Amino acid sequence: MEDAIFLKKGEAKYEKKRDGKVYNMLMKSTVMEAIIAELEESAKSRLYKHNGEEIHLVLEGKIEYAVGERKFVMNKGDTLWHRSDIPHGAKNLGKGKAIYLTVGSPPTFM
Repeated sequence: MEDAIFLKKGEAKYEKKRDGKVYNMLMKSTVMEAIIAELEESAKSRLYKHNGEEIHLVLEGKIEYAVGERKFVMNKGDTLWHRSDIPHGAKNLGKGKAIYLTVGSPPTFM
């Protein structure tokens, strides 16, 4: 296991593009991963359900993050933690692009 991982701005380890969505893997270790997600206007992710837990921090824009039946409206600077074994996903509510950071443990997304 590495003892440190450092990336300069713009140096994603992996990128996944889907309709109106871009996911950039910043880092992945044996116990966690960090992803920058970009949602175009009106774009939404599908609902995911897996083992672990996640933290989301909105960097730009406005999103609605669903965790089970609960919906959280998040703006720049807002943070959400949730268990990952509950269906969860994001939707861009704002005008223009929304960007948020997701840190998940264990690494299961990409």
